Amino acid sequence: MELIKKNIHMDRIRCRASSQVTLEEDLNIPDSKPDVSTLIYDKGQVQIEEVKPTGDHVNIRGRLFFHILYQSREEGQQLVCVEGKIPFEEQMYLEGVQGNDSVQVACQMEDLTIGSINSRKLSVQALLTLRASVEELYDEEMPVDLHQEETADGESPLEYRKGTVDIAQIAIQKNDIFRVREEVALPQNYPNVFSILWDSISTEEVEFRPLEEKLSIQGEIHLFVLYESEGEEQSVRAFETAIPFGGTLDCHGCREDMITDIRCEIGSRELEVRPDFDGEQRMLGLELVLDISMKIYEEDRVDMISDIYGVTRQVDTVTRDTELKKLLMKIGGKSKVGDHLRVKSSGDRILQLLHSEGRVQVDSEDITGEGILIQGNVEVQVLYVTGDDSNPYNCIRGTIPFSYTMDVAGIQPGDSYRLGTNLEQLQVVMLDSEELDVKGVLSSTATVFQSVSVQLITEVKVTPLDMAKLNDMPGMVAYVVKPGDNLWNIGKRYYVPVAQIREVNDLSGDELKPGEKLLIVKGA
Repeated sequence: MELIKKNIHMDRIRCRASSQVTLEEDLNIPDSKPDVSTLIYDKGQVQIEEVKPTGDHVNIRGRLFFHILYQSREEGQQLVCVEGKIPFEEQMYLEGVQGNDSVQVACQMEDLTIGSINSRKLSVQALLTLRASVEELYDEEMPVDLHQEETADGESPLEYRKGTVDIAQIAIQKNDIFRVREEVALPQNYPNVFSILWDSISTEEVEFRPLEEKLSIQGEIHLFVLYESEGEEQSVRAFETAIPFGGTLDCHGCREDMITDIRCEIGSRELEVRPDFDGEQRMLGLELVLDISMKIYEEDRVDMISDIYGVTRQVDTVTRDTELKKLLMKIGGKSKVGDHLRVKSSGDRILQLLHSEGRVQVDSEDITGEGILIQGNVEVQVLYVTGDDSNPYNCIRGTIPFSYTMDVAGIQPGDSYRLGTNLEQLQVVMLDSEELDVKGVLSSTATVFQSVSVQLITEVKVTPLDMAKLNDMPGMVAYVVKPGDNLWNIGKRYYVPVAQIREVNDLSGDELKPGEKLLIVKGA
């Protein structure tokens, strides 16, 4: 007797851990830069440079890159940008990790605080949350058929039954990059660029769609540039635009009916001013590299052997419990966030809004009876022109809390999911010279897998039947069906094929009712 097995490809997170890292450093203003009068704007980005696993630990090395926009009172240099980096190294305890494991590390910047020590020195403080996990691919062998030899009388010595199991196999898991190259011309009513003071580049509404042997990508790039214009006055101008982009990636084995679970972020970026056809500095050349982490699944329905018993042989099975997963739902949802923000003092008036941006900070994700509860904050920065000629620029910062439940029917605490939440359609409107109305839309996507507990038959042991035990059993039994009985269990108890019970009792199907009488005939 031989079990015929089918290999299915699964993925799972074997272990995970998180840790917080506090960074602190003083930044000296370079000699070529003027004194600091007022801090205006800031941004930070974390780059993970090395992940080195060892026994039960992982060493993570990276750098925080930060940019600071400040205001100087020196004539001709009102807005100035400085930048710096803070290296860090953290060792995390990750139970079960080995030196040859592939460890995935994600970093969320919880806080970035810039302070002024004096006009030539700034303090930089940051709080980072590192999340490390070991994701592994593995194969499960599911018994789908049984090769057996028939006896001399043509009867099968074994009975087996099958059950249908729906699963989600991992078909493709890899990292890739997608390059975006765009050129944007300034509108005609904008002056030429002398130098870029500040820029902000982000992606929004990025969508992936599986094709045959390819992966389609569509999205938008939001570009904001604060620049100093050419001319004697060298005035500061702000330019903002949205750039659609799209294309395809080669993806061997991909099919249109597969389920994608893909994350992307800006890896590297370059922005430069280029001359137009007339030689004037009016073109913005943008090159982005998007780092893409993809998991692509295919759904499968497996008819698996779930139980075996002998009719003319003694059959013992070796089993093993395992957890598989099937796709419960791939879902997207949107929720609104909003609040009012005010200037710090009544003497600080808003004359014109230049730019606004928000950063989503997810504090918790919990499975509830209704779905996945997501809670966190949106950190908002709004750059504006003031009515004060001595301090013409300033920034309003605010924190907007949110709580949103993604409706995932049927989700249970043991199920797994991958969740992504981004801020879209941030709108800031002046209510008056001291107050702003901030509104935005949170877009969340989740791929949810249901945990499926399965008992796999790994081996079948067939031995001669205990004839003494068989002879002690009556040759004919009048059996009264009890609650929970079925033809399979009854046949297994009396070493009788299910088809034989059905034939003797003239049954057209497998349904039994409690109290129903059956005739069980051994060797009929």
